[in-house]
Amino acid sequence: MKIKMVDVGKQRIRVAIWPSDRQGGTPLLLINGIGGSIEVLRPFAEQLPNTEVIAFDVPGTGASATPVMPLRMGGLAKLVAGMLTQLGYGQVDVLGVSWGGALAQQFAHSFPGRCRRLILAATSTGLFAVPGDPRALWKLMSSSRFNDAESIVKHADTIYGGIFRKNPEYARQHMSEIVPPRTLGYLGQMYAIWGWTSVHWLFTVKQPTLIMVGRDDPLVPAVNGKIMKALIPNAELVELDCGHLFLVTQAEMAVPIVRRFLDERRSTAVQPALLPAAHSR
Repeated sequence: MKIKMVDVGKQRIRVAIWPSDRQGGTPLLLINGIGGSIEVLRPFAEQLPNTEVIAFDVPGTGASATPVMPLRMGGLAKLVAGMLTQLGYGQVDVLGVSWGGALAQQFAHSFPGRCRRLILAATSTGLFAVPGDPRALWKLMSSSRFNDAESIVKHADTIYGGIFRKNPEYARQHMSEIVPPRTLGYLGQMYAIWGWTSVHWLFTVKQPTLIMVGRDDPLVPAVNGKIMKALIPNAELVELDCGHLFLVTQAEMAVPIVRRFLDERRSTAVQPALLPAAHSR
């Protein structure tokens, strides 16, 4: 894993890149859930040795600077596009999990030429989605959960479901891999998604799309995956017997599905974006 700092306008972003063991292929951009730093998805990224993987700390999380003015989803999508350009990437595959799935949808919609394939994990259409368990959503609202290991162990089953219901101590290991977000950064991410929805334009998303949901997800009920599949023209849905954090807790189930989808020779409905020669890789 290579770590670098990238300046996009006045915003400094920490980026991690896992080089591929083979030449060619489309890089995979990972977009984390709310408050999550690069470290959260590191185990998942390391199980894709034949794919170049890019991950980053959303402004206000990890080692990325907290923006002076918070951005909405459209502004964050533009920031991601600028980051990719700075790094020299044209078209990428995009995987977004939870909150990051909303940003992934926005990026695919706003910059279709930059997104070849789209993977949406444990996410929804935003405002008009079927809501999760109120207890889980209430606990999610506070960034303090990242700073109190005992509290997260106590409430992990309520928030995340899945493996945490049988083994709440697993949450302690999960917490050890997280760089806690700053309060302003966390609030900025909440602001970005407040009132946001993709329900009125998802039908315009032409990229081949893989939707992955956990049947025991307290935060994002699995029915939201069925809604997105009905709205996205070229989508497939995979339901897993797990909770919200299945990319981390059950990567052995998720990785083969992701790898198969990325390697399919199904044609894409979008043309690759062209970068200026100075930025081409």
